[in-house]
Amino acid sequence: MVQNLGNGIEAPAFVYNVNPARIVFGAGTLASLAREVSAAGCRRVLILSTPFQKPDAERLASDLGELTAGVFSEAAMHTPTPVTNAAVAKYSSCQADGVVSLGGGSTIGLGKAIAYRTDAIQFAVPTTYAGSEVTPILGQTEQGKKTTLRSNIVLPEVVIYDPDLTLGLPVAMSVTSGLNAMAHAIEAIYAQDRNPISSLMAVEGVRSLRDALPQIVRVPYDRTARGLALYGSWLCGTVLGTVGMSLHHKLCHTLGGSFDLPHSETHAILIPHTAAYNELAASDQLAPIANLFGGRLGAGLWEFAKSIGSPVSLKELGLEEADIERAADVAVQNPYWNPREIDRNSIAGLLRRAWAGQAPQS
Repeated sequence: MVQNLGNGIEAPAFVYNVNPARIVFGAGTLASLAREVSAAGCRRVLILSTPFQKPDAERLASDLGELTAGVFSEAAMHTPTPVTNAAVAKYSSCQADGVVSLGGGSTIGLGKAIAYRTDAIQFAVPTTYAGSEVTPILGQTEQGKKTTLRSNIVLPEVVIYDPDLTLGLPVAMSVTSGLNAMAHAIEAIYAQDRNPISSLMAVEGVRSLRDALPQIVRVPYDRTARGLALYGSWLCGTVLGTVGMSLHHKLCHTLGGSFDLPHSETHAILIPHTAAYNELAASDQLAPIANLFGGRLGAGLWEFAKSIGSPVSLKELGLEEADIERAADVAVQNPYWNPREIDRNSIAGLLRRAWAGQAPQS
């Protein structure tokens, strides 16, 4: 669908939803957190982290001083509801009026889950490249099933992007987290509700990560590369926050929620395969990103992922071969919209190749 702008110029008709958030980007910007908390009208914030990042959360709590209501360091992958319930109880008992999510997707997901139940003001401080801090999307797992919802209630109000916080991110995690971010943009560029603005941001986000990740592998403490990767992840996450998800995210939600596979690693392994699956059906939309990887997106992404040391097989993550058929069954139930028709046998074949670490097929 196009609109005539006069003088023979036509432009596509589209809807672009801008998600409201305050973005504070730059080296050393963590130091502005206290000011941001006060400016938002918060008096006491609960600081969230995973057990691994508990020391960082406690240092941040000390830095915030009287603005700190407490620390909850039990965030877990895929946002299991029992953990959320414990965090909400802590939030209420310490009389907090906001949460600071310090970490990656697990911690930021927990902050979103608390906000969904309490309308807490969220301050996200990402230390990986997942990008969920700028999406109004919450994925939650209960009794082995992961579901997602979309609501502006779960969108963090303030995001502080400090590249210095990513300098210590292990190279392996940097790689899988960056490929996870790329997956957001690749799905967004062929989304049913795509628009020219989000597509431009998607290409720029993928290009930034393509350029940054190999340098991070070579020189992990390169501040320029770390900043470029964080910039790319912000773009990729922002794009995902404005459009719908398709096959790739459905498969990742299935494998994460039903088989407890790690989040970013699963995204990293699957994105070459899901991109290849949709490559012909969405060739026009994907062409700008395919050109970043030699013209063939699925094959190019697979070679790129291998070159930077990403895992390439679901078998490495602990998925049993016997689980492939059940995963295919779950994935085709209530499927997300996708540019190519989803059929169970094709999805099983895709998962089998991804399990074995074989090259993707279009």
